[in-house]
Amino acid sequence: MKSQLIKNAQMVNEGKTQLADVRITNQFIECIAANITPSINDDVIDAKGAYLLPGMIDDQVHFREPGLTHKGSILTESRAAVAGGITSYMEMPNVTPSTTNKAALEEKYAIAEQHSYANYSFYLGATEHNLDDIKALDPKKVCGVKVFMGASTGNLLVENPQALEGIFRECPVLIVTHCEDGKTISKNNQRYEQQGIIPNITDHPKIRDAEACYASSSYAVSLAKKYNAQLHVLHITTEKELSLFTKGDIANKSITAEACIHHLYFSEQDYEALGNLIKCNPAIKANTDRDALINAVKNNQIDIIATDHAPHTWQEKQTDYVNAPAGLPLVEHALLSLLEHVKHNRLSIEQVVEKTAHNPALRFKVDKRGFIKEGYYADLVLISTQQTTKVSHDACRYLCGWTPFDEVEFSSKIVSTWVNGERLYDGKTVTKPSKPSKPAMPLVFNR
Repeated sequence: MKSQLIKNAQMVNEGKTQLADVRITNQFIECIAANITPSINDDVIDAKGAYLLPGMIDDQVHFREPGLTHKGSILTESRAAVAGGITSYMEMPNVTPSTTNKAALEEKYAIAEQHSYANYSFYLGATEHNLDDIKALDPKKVCGVKVFMGASTGNLLVENPQALEGIFRECPVLIVTHCEDGKTISKNNQRYEQQGIIPNITDHPKIRDAEACYASSSYAVSLAKKYNAQLHVLHITTEKELSLFTKGDIANKSITAEACIHHLYFSEQDYEALGNLIKCNPAIKANTDRDALINAVKNNQIDIIATDHAPHTWQEKQTDYVNAPAGLPLVEHALLSLLEHVKHNRLSIEQVVEKTAHNPALRFKVDKRGFIKEGYYADLVLISTQQTTKVSHDACRYLCGWTPFDEVEFSSKIVSTWVNGERLYDGKTVTKPSKPSKPAMPLVFNR
């Protein structure tokens, strides 16, 4: 039986970085040791001192399928994710039609089984009228329920207090929330209208400001405490919101928080150069907010780092600010952007691994993933800090054909990515899995 042997890697796992060899047999990590002698059955890969990390588990992506496949698809975006060292993802319900019932969930699982390059799971979207669907969920067959609290359109907008109370009281799985208060945003917009001012992109963080975020996230936290619900607040963007979250080990928390790649990398100073390309909800805000988020990652107030990958076409982004859609593609360069924080001593490589792999696996109860351990699935990424990556629109793998990191040169390079023991990316080419990918949740892995 043919095995793969990764030699001379700087393995980063559970707070430690150490020189190690790792043997992969079939889908699993068979052996980890300081020095493994190659056998005749080993395909030997010399890591040459590169970092070997557990693959990133991205708990927040929008891959746009079904219904919005002119922007992206499960195939195209999961392929880009693998090139970026993301080996598992959890996809959001705001597609067409919205994923708000069991049939819609099953449709997405069927698509992913045929086309996904990475492991996957999907959220059910909450509405003001689907509490019965939420109550009927099997905790082992869905990653969570997504609640858009005042920051969405159509049937996924949940503002009614009675509906929210019911969700937090009855939901049998993890609740994840997008927290921006619609009333505060409307008042901010009205001020511009009353003054006869048409806002532009630099006004985005003023319209979707800290008060809008705090009003909604504090409400979500209060509901979770009232009903003893499991809550994960997505994409925190403001220093003010951090007061809602405690420091400490994620295993001891029922309320957790997340920061996203772009909110850790960009600030409002980047609007002038990048314009609508970095328009997102919640908005990218001040340098002080970004620095506070980085510090919260370090002190364990922020538990998880995700992408919120949300592609739109180049043409859609070229319209005026008011009509430009919110969201940007990020999965291919997410880990590389985090390595820049490591380079500049803002984060450690061990903290990056904890927030992108260990903690998502623990919070979402992902089975045998998120760590480099014997007997675990070989979901791995090899990253060299001796090579660089020059990013361009033309070279990115997203269906939308553009990246907010155009012309950025990152100081590291993804050398290889393994998913379920298969080396799907070799630094140049992404190879389709030989077997269908599997849901990244326990007990439905062999569905």
